[in-house]
Amino acid sequence: MRATVMHGAGDVRLEDLPDPVVQRPTDALVRIVASCVCGSDLWGYRGVNPQDGPRQMGHEFVGVVEDVGTEVRTVRPGDFVIAPFAISDGTCAACRNGIHTSCERGGYWGGEVRAGYPTGGGQAEYVVSPFADGTLVATPEAPDQDLVPSLLSLSDVLGTGHHAAVSAKVGKGDTVVVVGDGAVGLSAVLAAARLGAERIVAMSRHADRQALATDFGATDIVSARGDDGVQEVRDLLSGGADAVLECVGTKQSMDQALYSVRPGGRIGYVGVPAGGPEFPVRHLFSNNISVAGGVAPVRAYLPELLTDVLNRKINPGKVFDADYSLTTVADAYADMDNRKVVKPLLRP
Repeated sequence: MRATVMHGAGDVRLEDLPDPVVQRPTDALVRIVASCVCGSDLWGYRGVNPQDGPRQMGHEFVGVVEDVGTEVRTVRPGDFVIAPFAISDGTCAACRNGIHTSCERGGYWGGEVRAGYPTGGGQAEYVVSPFADGTLVATPEAPDQDLVPSLLSLSDVLGTGHHAAVSAKVGKGDTVVVVGDGAVGLSAVLAAARLGAERIVAMSRHADRQALATDFGATDIVSARGDDGVQEVRDLLSGGADAVLECVGTKQSMDQALYSVRPGGRIGYVGVPAGGPEFPVRHLFSNNISVAGGVAPVRAYLPELLTDVLNRKINPGKVFDADYSLTTVADAYADMDNRKVVKPLLRP
């Protein structure tokens, strides 16, 4: 099969690898229908997070089950499935508490599960899912093709944006600021609107992303950054937002969040940390600012969000603004890195 392998900064290749097969009774073999490039993939691509040797890439995908192990009960061959970006067994204490990303035996695609064996990546033609019952979520029937992008968003970006909103306790009538206009930030706008926020400020300097943010429910756009951005937000919202959703992961984006929230407000953070973000405890203490978030347990959110996608109440698949063949995966990385596209969708 063909699979994407990152060899180092700026070096992404499509390679021929052995066809994966079911090896354990809890495995499922999935033929990938669609995958994508994630903003967090770019940290390695840019050399911000160096890696040790080649690595299979891709942690967001949907596909069709081809084969299952003898103990798999919740999916069967022919099922269309969504794969969350984290692998989880569904049975440990962390999974039972809804924090599947901390599964005692799980892990991440293209790495190694804590149970002690490697996993393939989703930017490929096939992949084997460990712990299929605890990881994969099947749709009730084969979806219409136009729903595939929205279903793919459930593997990461929509669930991650939702986690930011839930962590910041966004509710009906709230004022919300979203820091970051990538796919997660745009999804966070949609999540905040879905949860009933009355006013949503999207911080964006790009016309195409501003337009999508507005389509997803943003009521205001702020393009300024730093102190100017903070002041504009505070002027718009009479002293700051009830909730700020931080969806980037840098020191600059975290500072933007910290000083855009009102005293007594809440910050939900989901940006993968890079570039030294930190919390000034005295500022939080002095202003009674609550902070929550982290890596999103999208498996826990999937059933709820899947219902709204299948009922066409929301269309998060709009974050995918360009389709690429797997043969042009290197171009997809380069174009996302250069901000030519918001989020590339890959088809084998």
